[in-house]
Amino acid sequence: MKFRMIHNNFNVLDLDRSLRFYAEAFDLHEVRRISPEDGSFIIVYLSDDVGTHLLELTWLRDRTTPYDLGDDEFHLAFEVDDFEAAHRLHEKMGCICYENPEMGIYFCEDPDHYWLEVVPLKRHQ
Repeated sequence: MKFRMIHNNFNVLDLDRSLRFYAEAFDLHEVRRISPEDGSFIIVYLSDDVGTHLLELTWLRDRTTPYDLGDDEFHLAFEVDDFEAAHRLHEKMGCICYENPEMGIYFCEDPDHYWLEVVPLKRHQ
């Protein structure tokens, strides 16, 4: 028996804002959308066109308050081939929330305060 991770879910308050953020910050784009007729929720799957793992963004019509993310101890990690360029982009966007120069990584925060780790490609080779 083999298991394969296929997606992670983040619930978001403003789907359009989140879609713009992930497109600009991480070059992710929509590959699939689920929208029931009653409009009670929308699920959008985002891809980087490199791997098979997707980010699922879920918007709930009746949700009006921010999600409680606890102590921000969980995150989604992105590996990037040009770490310096990515850092410049995220610095310009103002979304870097924590840096660890000793480890050579940093974290961004999305519009709903989810943390996103950025790791240079060489750290996994």
